[in-house]
Amino acid sequence: MGRLTLNILLSFAQFEREVIGERIRDRFAASRRKGMWMGGNVPFGYRVENRKLLIQEDEAAIVRSIFERFLLIGSATILARTLNAEGLRRKNGKAFDKGLLYKLLSNRVYIGDAVHKGASFPGEHQAIIRRELWDKVRSIVAESPSKRAGQTRRQTPALLKGLIFAPSGYAMTPVHTRKKGKLYRYYVTTSVQKLGPETCPVRRAPAGEIEAAVIDQLRALLRTPEMTVKTWMATRKDDSSITETEVREALVQLDPLWDELFPAEQARIVQLLVERVDVAVESISIRLRTEGMASLATELRQQPEHRRTA
Repeated sequence: MGRLTLNILLSFAQFEREVIGERIRDRFAASRRKGMWMGGNVPFGYRVENRKLLIQEDEAAIVRSIFERFLLIGSATILARTLNAEGLRRKNGKAFDKGLLYKLLSNRVYIGDAVHKGASFPGEHQAIIRRELWDKVRSIVAESPSKRAGQTRRQTPALLKGLIFAPSGYAMTPVHTRKKGKLYRYYVTTSVQKLGPETCPVRRAPAGEIEAAVIDQLRALLRTPEMTVKTWMATRKDDSSITETEVREALVQLDPLWDELFPAEQARIVQLLVERVDVAVESISIRLRTEGMASLATELRQQPEHRRTA
């Protein structure tokens, strides 16, 4: 009788524990369906106050940059190397890696959703990433990693695509050919491709040489006092507190940083800074985007802050 009574009491105790656990799980699921934050690891880009997720602006800027760069590069491995080369770090001070970037790019918290056991619900917190950008990134991630890696390796960014023009005023497009396994890249006009080289005095410009010449001129221009003043005046339209010294220091940073950037990032900066490149038989002229230079100066100025706070 004593053992029977003890077993009955233990059975009721076990039943009560299971009922309490079930109620807690149901309450947790109901709260998640309402979009409430129920604890756990705080996503990079957010902080918690009064049991609510709030945007951490300095980290959120890095998250947006990660999504935008991945859309351009298409490789988490290359993106991780770029972020680490710039000195950006996670909340715990560790470096970014491919696995972490894939988790970050798959986290629906960034579009304002609350997730519970694979199901997502509208969250109470603000989104960091636009739905349009999220969908584009997810379409890239959905592809086979080996397929994307092959595409990334095959792609050699044409730094001057859409920017370079022949003496006739026609745009020059990038083309390439292979001889004995070696890749040769050129910029040519459509007339040269269709009607022959005699239709354009430049004929075809070796891509490597023309890109190097443009980059050398660009880096020299960014060091001139006149360009510093123009960039400062353009930057002050959005941020009146910025000083000419800060703009000069930001532009100076780009020179030693350039050789450490990956080709896709170099192409992004060239597209941001250069409005037009006109090629003559014996010369090259470059027209810069003042607003693009202001944007780059602001970005470079914020990078030290990212390194301290990320």
